[in-house]
Amino acid sequence: MSSQAEAPLLSRQDDVIDDDNFETPLELDDDGDAPTSDNGKKQAGGLGWFVWLLTLSAGISGLLFGYDTGVISATLVSIGSSLSSRELTSLDKSIITSSTSLLALIASPLSSILADRLGRKPVILVADVLFIFGALIQALSISVPQMVLGRSVVGLAIGAASFVTPLYLAELAPAARRGMVVTMNVLSITLGQVVAYVIGWILAEHGSQATGWRLMVGLGAVPALLQCLLLFFMPETPRWLVKAKRSGRARVIIQKTSGSGRAAAQMVDMILRDIEIEVREEDGASLRSGDGKIRRTWGELLFVPKNRRALTIACLLQGLQQLCGFNSLMYFSATIFLMLGFTVPTLTSLTVAATNFVFTVAALLLIDRIGRRRILLYSIPFMALGLLATALGFNALDVPSVIARDGGSLARAAPVFILINIMVYVAAYALGLGNVPWMQSELFPLNVRSLGSGLATATNWGANFVIGLTFLPLMDALTPSWTFVLYSIVCVAGWIAVWCIYPETVGLSLEEATGLLEHGWGVR
Repeated sequence: MSSQAEAPLLSRQDDVIDDDNFETPLELDDDGDAPTSDNGKKQAGGLGWFVWLLTLSAGISGLLFGYDTGVISATLVSIGSSLSSRELTSLDKSIITSSTSLLALIASPLSSILADRLGRKPVILVADVLFIFGALIQALSISVPQMVLGRSVVGLAIGAASFVTPLYLAELAPAARRGMVVTMNVLSITLGQVVAYVIGWILAEHGSQATGWRLMVGLGAVPALLQCLLLFFMPETPRWLVKAKRSGRARVIIQKTSGSGRAAAQMVDMILRDIEIEVREEDGASLRSGDGKIRRTWGELLFVPKNRRALTIACLLQGLQQLCGFNSLMYFSATIFLMLGFTVPTLTSLTVAATNFVFTVAALLLIDRIGRRRILLYSIPFMALGLLATALGFNALDVPSVIARDGGSLARAAPVFILINIMVYVAAYALGLGNVPWMQSELFPLNVRSLGSGLATATNWGANFVIGLTFLPLMDALTPSWTFVLYSIVCVAGWIAVWCIYPETVGLSLEEATGLLEHGWGVR
């Protein structure tokens, strides 16, 4: 027997669409919504043209994220004395790099509040505007402080985009393909890094030393302008629309992402009912507690056991993604390869980005087949082995300091051995840890999803800040070998934690996935 709480779905009283105010986003003909089966019926839960267009449009944020994190590697070895009329010191490089992470750390939780109040789309728009201003400030910089300011503005943009884009895609994607859709955003990040390395190599080798690096950072404004235009045609997510009492619009979006036919119609009803029930439970809790919304949300996240478990897992995965040392390669790969004696370090760095991209494509195909938990348990050991082998290679070179090296020639065997093992590490990272943490929104109920995802993303950027600020000093203080041994130990500790507390969520709806943590960690 149906309760009154389900009335909006059953009676359709809230599902009457306001035609005066509703614009159908990315309007497609019936043949464009979803793939067809042999009998012409569209498959429920498949990836149709509508979902693909949304994924590619939202993925521009990932492209910007990847480009702006990847371009700094070539920029640092190309600036020369263009800033403050002197060569950059190790401290200059660390501050320029880590300022992005620090501001991303601040932006992530703030973006979660905006995403709940204004919607997911406005946060993407704000991020785009910040990307544009940050790119322009960097391109026009004439001093180190100005460059730090530009990187900081870009950091605000990356913090917002890295939080809201996976959330936006996860709330729109069909449950059976959610892993693939969210991984598409990670693929966009890795593509952005590849583009950054290619452009960095071309401009560093063939462009003007005075203006080449300015073009590198300034080009980041172009994709942001494109996405600003596309946002006018992109819909809001159904889950936020239901929270905003606009179930009619939510139904239309769910129908477009689910396809058509009897099975799809039943799926639409089920999804909308689950969302409405969850929203009503949240509203009921709000009336009973009488607390302000922000205070109540924090309380539910931190003191409701299943939400606290979700936050623990999400922060663990996001912290592990950075503390394993991967972004030290993104930020300083050109510096590392210059130290190893490679004659074109920016081109050598491209192998890192290309490996990351290729194996992210593999993850795209495997993530919904193997599962999130298993792909982590399979891939992290190879990360640890790659790091240990890299440490052995550095030990063979006996390189005491990254600062002391002048880029002179070294024996070729050890550098090539190091490069190969870095590629092994990057490939394993791309298959698992590079993707799975961004599926964090699967773990949180709707009422704390934005805040929980924002805090987890802030954890990522906090750890990123630590890595960016400490990598070069660690290479000096501990030697390169022990620095990579330290990252390997982090990987082993992370594998143990994943084994103990991270449950499998593949194939579950968002509402079903959150139920795994109701009475424990849900590990089977």
